[in-house]
Order: sequence, then C-alpha cells, then structure tokens
Amino acid sequence: MKQVKAVIFDMDGVIIDSEPIHSRVKMDTFAHFGIPFHEEDLARYMGRTSNAIFGETLAKEGRTDIKPEDMAAYKHAHYLEILQSGEIAPVTGSVELIKSLHEAGFPLALATSSNVRVMNTVLDAFGIRPYFSSILSGGELTESKPHPAIYLISAERLGVKPAECLVIEDTTNGIMAAKRAGMNCVAYRNPHSGNQDLSLADEIVDSLSEIEVKK
Repeated sequence: MKQVKAVIFDMDGVIIDSEPIHSRVKMDTFAHFGIPFHEEDLARYMGRTSNAIFGETLAKEGRTDIKPEDMAAYKHAHYLEILQSGEIAPVTGSVELIKSLHEAGFPLALATSSNVRVMNTVLDAFGIRPYFSSILSGGELTESKPHPAIYLISAERLGVKPAECLVIEDTTNGIMAAKRAGMNCVAYRNPHSGNQDLSLADEIVDSLSEIEVKK
C-alpha cells in the first residue's frame, strides 16, 4: 500500500450500519409503486445511488409512466423518517476511527452515494461533521459508484493526489470506484452488507478497530 496522506470514508455500511434499513425501504418503495423486484438482487446495487437502481429497474420493466427520481424521493423520505427516529446506530468503532485519524493530522473526506439530506442527517446525528474537510453526496453527481468521480473530486478537494488517498469501503461497487480512481482501499467486511466481492481491496478487515492509525 502506497504512502497515505488523506483518508476518504464511504458512509453506508462503514460509518452507519444502515444497509438492513436501506434494503427494507427500497423493497417498500418498489411495492408502493407496484414494481416487481427480487430482494436478493439488492446486493448488486449496494454502493450505488437510488436513481441507479430505480432507473435501471424501470427501464427493464419498460415503465415510462414512473420517473426514477419520484421513486428515489419516496425512498429518501421514508428512510429519513427511520433515520430521525434514532433506530440506526454507528458502525462499531467508526466514530472513534474518524476522531483518531483527525487527531493524527489526516485530512478526511466523506464520499457517499446517499443523498444530501441523508448525508447531513448522519453527520449531525453522530456529531462528526467537524472532522471532515470535504463532504460529497453522489446525488450531486451525474455518475455513481463504481464510477470513480466521487473519489477523484474528494481527493482534489483535499489537495492530495489520488495515489496518496486511502478509501474505506464495504461494497464491491465502492471498492471498484476507489481502485479506478487509483487509490488505496481497505474493505470493511460488514455482515449486513450482503454478499460483496472485496477481493480488489488492498486489505480486508472484519472490524474497523483493525485499521491502525499509526500504520
């Protein structure tokens, strides 16, 4: 692994253990709009935006009467209700790791596929906003993971080269995005993130406490 000068965090499944709730909310959204979808196919879309899963499914079903952004808006509103209820907890060790890296002098960025409102709610709920020099939602971009744009923009904002960044991810799509950006990547094997192929990562950990700040 190359020398690391900055760290970029994914959010869902890395900072917040939200994947089980995301899955439930997505299936509720498909049911609400009367769109057939097999729950086992959700794993393929982890790390991607809501517009991606809804847009591709609507196209597959040949449904032009429903807009993916309308489904995404319904899903986000439903998810925010759950998020604001306090039902979702941070991933064990995530807040501690963020604080430790910040105290060690590493510039930090957040690069999430979640929309801006969800991202901001999580940052404020866990009190971690002050530790990040850059926060970026995939909802603000035209391309979603596994496209590397979100990570390349984050590196530029931090003022470091992509090769000097370490990304912490938990999904196949997220890891692909990080590696396509030319970055180091540690994969966190989150048991709630489904069957993800983590093999492209430079290192795989079963706990965020395994990531050594000094190293």
